[in-house]
Amino acid sequence: SGFLTPEKRKRGQEEEYRIIKRPILQNAFNQGAAPVEKGNLIAVTSAQAGEGKTYTALNLAISMSMEVDTTILLVDGDVIRASLSKQLGLSNEPGLMEVLRSKKELSDVILASDMSNLKILPSGRLTENPTELLSSKRMRNLIHELAERYSDRVILFDTPPLLETTEASVIADMMGQVLVVVEATRTGNDKIKSAVEKINPGKVIGMILNKNRRYSEGDYYGGYYGSDVTKNKM
Repeated sequence: SGFLTPEKRKRGQEEEYRIIKRPILQNAFNQGAAPVEKGNLIAVTSAQAGEGKTYTALNLAISMSMEVDTTILLVDGDVIRASLSKQLGLSNEPGLMEVLRSKKELSDVILASDMSNLKILPSGRLTENPTELLSSKRMRNLIHELAERYSDRVILFDTPPLLETTEASVIADMMGQVLVVVEATRTGNDKIKSAVEKINPGKVIGMILNKNRRYSEGDYYGGYYGSDVTKNKM
């Protein structure tokens, strides 16, 4: 499926994600030019569905977990589609929804992976009111708990598209960094601008260009990292 793996490695793809992750990690642990509040809380989103945000979130989490001393908690916050949980075969596992409904403790639903530095929090089983739960005070308390309890790790949220759901901007507002995945040749400047306008301008905002076909046929989709559409430089 084109994902990074520790066993089968693609040098070009690995290098792309090294370029992407370096400033994010610096901001996460206040090693950049200026401190970033809640910098270890990161949302990966997009303007619309199908741009590759889940692909990017998983690859980014795997790349970060290859760091010697960095632990990643990857959270499936796009609970309606739950693409990340489905991709990992975890769609029937309890997760974020059960914690928000007080059915499970956080420690009970965080799963280990084959990579020692990578943990997964699935979306959980869909409820009747997922949007309200994601926008609730309980969600804010949960994210505060994650930030406090796991202050030494990066917490990466795969979140819904900004232009298709209301909870996406609510979750983004709880983060320190927001990464907007943009599909090359498909997403126009107007949609990108509209999506970014839904993010608190005080956040550190980055852009990742996905599906840029500048590699040979059969290779992966390349990417370019930048933040030209915002004032907030990564």
